[in-house]
Amino acid sequence: MRVTRLLFDERGAQEARIDRIARAVGVNKAIIYRSFASKDELFALTVTDYLRELAGRLDGLEGDESRAALREACERYTRFCLEYPAFLDGALSLTRQPAAELRDSVSDAVWLRLGRAMAACLAVLSGILAAGAERGEFAVADADFAANRLYAQVLGTMHLARVGVGVRAAAPGIPETFVLDPERVRAACVEDAMAIAGVA
Repeated sequence: MRVTRLLFDERGAQEARIDRIARAVGVNKAIIYRSFASKDELFALTVTDYLRELAGRLDGLEGDESRAALREACERYTRFCLEYPAFLDGALSLTRQPAAELRDSVSDAVWLRLGRAMAACLAVLSGILAAGAERGEFAVADADFAANRLYAQVLGTMHLARVGVGVRAAAPGIPETFVLDPERVRAACVEDAMAIAGVA
């Protein structure tokens, strides 16, 4: 996974083709195909590795002040997305299909590993949201749903930072692009997350 992740970080997930991974590892690509059920499985394992690192960065955030903890969690999550744009590529690639289809394209072991890695990150967010709701800091009825929504929303919004441009109408029927500052996107993401929690 280390080599695959290096290729993801250097070239982006979409450019990390099986033949390049095989060359980097020094094996025939047939061995890669025999080792993994699909490219989705390889993506899932690589995203799992990123998620483990992200969970480590989120560790220890639960505290007496849920608003501050949630803001800090979102700061760390969005900065992680900026640091590893290939994490965005891989995570979004896995979500391009319904979960049942992804489930059919990976082994039981990989599915379990991916689920555990996601759950570790989501548990931190859910714990902060639940504690904040209990203290009246957040207007959240279902902390697990809110955590999943927050996780997915950040991935989608931070992809704007990855793309680097927005689109607008310069005149009727004439589109133009404009540059998006990644830091502006990241800051907006954090504020959106606070809004999901019901914090003005």
